[in-house]
Amino acid sequence: MSEIKPSAELTSQVLIQALPYIQKYKDKTIVIKYGGNAMINEELKDAVMGDIVLLSAIGIKVVLVHGGGPEITDMLHRVGKKSSFVDGLRVTDRETVDIVQMVLAGKVNKSLVDLVTRKGGRAIGLCGIDAGMIRAKAADSRLGFVGEITDIDTRPIADVLERGYIPIISTVGSDGQGNVYNINADTAASRIAGALQTESLIIMTDAPGVLREKTDPDTLISKIFVSDTLRLAKEGVLDGGMIPKVDCCKNAIRQGVNRVFIIDGRVPHSILIEIFTDAGLGTMFVGG
Repeated sequence: MSEIKPSAELTSQVLIQALPYIQKYKDKTIVIKYGGNAMINEELKDAVMGDIVLLSAIGIKVVLVHGGGPEITDMLHRVGKKSSFVDGLRVTDRETVDIVQMVLAGKVNKSLVDLVTRKGGRAIGLCGIDAGMIRAKAADSRLGFVGEITDIDTRPIADVLERGYIPIISTVGSDGQGNVYNINADTAASRIAGALQTESLIIMTDAPGVLREKTDPDTLISKIFVSDTLRLAKEGVLDGGMIPKVDCCKNAIRQGVNRVFIIDGRVPHSILIEIFTDAGLGTMFVGG
């Protein structure tokens, strides 16, 4: 069967629809939190990095913040390190946090920098320890070196952006006293976006967005005002793993980010679909 190609008219309509959004975002800064299946699936990873290079090429300043939970789990398994959990969070002793630093700031971060470079982009890998960018303290004594952010210094990020590079940030932080902490990537992305006062924060997940009915993607809520989140939580619409993500969205808006999106990273080019089309793809959070 021959491949069905879009008509020239359809292509032109897509480009025309994208134009006002391109103009709106030009010279603005956005933070993208990259994680989930889009980091594991090589085709999706390739699409995401291509999207980021495209955004940069048209004048949008992109800050990529990434996690790497599956890679950490794989490395712990390789070295025979067993994990224990408290309230669903991995207990991170000193040996484990050393592995976290090695995997996130080393293997994962530099592989993403290399992929962006191979696609014609210009990227520099950073981690939260660099220049004291992410300061942290122990979040819970039971969890060991799982960190709670105490301060964000945006100067290293701004310097990289000013020179035309894409900063790719791994979420490890430090307390300035020799202790390194593993930081939740959603939380780090939210705090970084707020500190930079960005136009948008985009959180990539393995879900379509916020659904009114958990198993029905047709019940996607496309727009949520921050003031509505408490009601949605009481109604049971927000529960489980979606609650901390929504908290990150709320916090970013309250810190001055104009719009926050939760999008499905399993959909190729979901970033472009969300910010450059009228319909969008996931759930958008706004103030009010």
